[in-house]
Amino acid sequence: MAERIRSLQMHDGNRRWWALGAMCFALFMIMLDNTVVNVALPSIQRSLHASTSSLEWTVNAYTLSFAVLLVTGGRLGDLFGRRRIFLAGVVVFAGSSAAIGFSPNDTWLVAWRAVQGAGSALMMPATLSIITNAFPPEERGKAIGTWAGVSAMALAIGPVVGGFLVESVSWQSIFFLNVPVAVGAVVIALFAVRESRDETVERSVDIPGVATLTVGLAALVLALVEGNGWGWGSPRELAMFAIAVVGLSAFAIVERRRAVPMVDFSFFRSRTFLGANIVAFIVSFAMLAMFFFLALYMQNIRGYTPLQAGVRFLPSTLMIIIIAPLAGRLADRVGSRPLITFGLLCVSGALFWQSHLTVSSGYSTLLPGFMLMGVGMGFVMSPMSLAAMNAVDRTKAGVASGILSMNRMVGGTFGVAILGALVATLGRSKIDQLLPQLPDAARSRLAGGLGSGGVQHGVPARVVDAAQQAFVYALHYGLLLGSGVALLGAITAFALIRKRSDEQADAAGIAAVQGDAAPAGDAAPASTAPAAPAPATSPAPQGAERTREPQTVGA
Repeated sequence: MAERIRSLQMHDGNRRWWALGAMCFALFMIMLDNTVVNVALPSIQRSLHASTSSLEWTVNAYTLSFAVLLVTGGRLGDLFGRRRIFLAGVVVFAGSSAAIGFSPNDTWLVAWRAVQGAGSALMMPATLSIITNAFPPEERGKAIGTWAGVSAMALAIGPVVGGFLVESVSWQSIFFLNVPVAVGAVVIALFAVRESRDETVERSVDIPGVATLTVGLAALVLALVEGNGWGWGSPRELAMFAIAVVGLSAFAIVERRRAVPMVDFSFFRSRTFLGANIVAFIVSFAMLAMFFFLALYMQNIRGYTPLQAGVRFLPSTLMIIIIAPLAGRLADRVGSRPLITFGLLCVSGALFWQSHLTVSSGYSTLLPGFMLMGVGMGFVMSPMSLAAMNAVDRTKAGVASGILSMNRMVGGTFGVAILGALVATLGRSKIDQLLPQLPDAARSRLAGGLGSGGVQHGVPARVVDAAQQAFVYALHYGLLLGSGVALLGAITAFALIRKRSDEQADAAGIAAVQGDAAPAGDAAPASTAPAAPAPATSPAPQGAERTREPQTVGA
């Protein structure tokens, strides 16, 4: 027993696993917060007398600041130290969580939620980039698999923990819970995580790049979040899309002229990095859209409470918890491409299965689709993250992680927005067909309510039945769309992400010429460093990290 305890004590041999524990602590805190807040919204409304708009912005303020600042947070870690930026993010997140709990009104709550999102944006890229720097390529898949499994665990228990705390203590307690978790993450990180940064560039913040990316992404995310409420053709919506196009175009132009750009677009010369980011967008598009609208289906069509609905999602998240670590280990051995392709085929199959729901479908119809979705997500998440992080030099791990996380966030927002628009449009046509005798204004109001699952109060039973049928009819086609998008993702992953044999050949070639000029015809490294013939900054196992596109073992 004493020997086992001594083996757990921190030393150079296990320091990286302690660092992984600190990153998992922080990730658990972020993901848990994402789920418990939704459970607390009704209690927040009653306690602070918050308006419906304030409740929406309790979620949207966090989403906006989180998504918009992910790339910036990742790059700041590369420039000024990943541990330093990670710790700053933890402190900001924990401090804003406590401030939310003490908020005297909904205005302060929304403001502190935006600050909390900024803290998450500093933490999230740092967790993955610190893991990438702490683990050699041959162990990276195992570590990232554990990281992904912890994320799924937080998503699984979030609704249960949130429901218990809100009912037994108060809605403030779900935010106060973040403080001790943050303290644990800080303590472990201070002792276990070694500082790392991009030593190939000067510590210079790309202010024009940060400004243009922030404006462009903020306008895009806001347009997606508010599209169904404002109307997709409304002047405000069109103005937001116009600002997004101008801001993101300006960002692309600015970055190509900066000596030390925030995002090096040569990253995307790597087919694997490009493919992993497309997969990140697609898998979040499919998953979040399904979870969002099937939660509405279970609550408003089948009559489950929020807690009952959350519990019924557990088979999906439990499959992710089990499979994600195994998929990470497999990716170290067989590469990411076959696992991601198989996983996305499972996701496509799950959405196709769920598309056959009816108004009267029971949970036995939902369960196989939930389990298959969990299997698919488990096989996608770890290998996808591994492929993206191994496709760039470790010195650029922070910004690469930020780009991947940003695509996941924007993909999920796109999925919910597009499926919501589809539900409203197709649902309106079905209502027109089922209730032709109702005035046009009444049918429009019914169609507008479909985004909340078609539930209607104070109307005749036949109108409620028609609204529910319209919702399920539109959901059918929305889930079919998600299935098709996931299938397209599987094809994209197979076409773009490199085979294991290619990775091994490239790694062998680099090992043979390490310290000499790279072979003719090789693509430039995905780095903003001055052109170097070959990476010679690490021992042989890690020296194989950059290949011709560049690739590494396990990508």
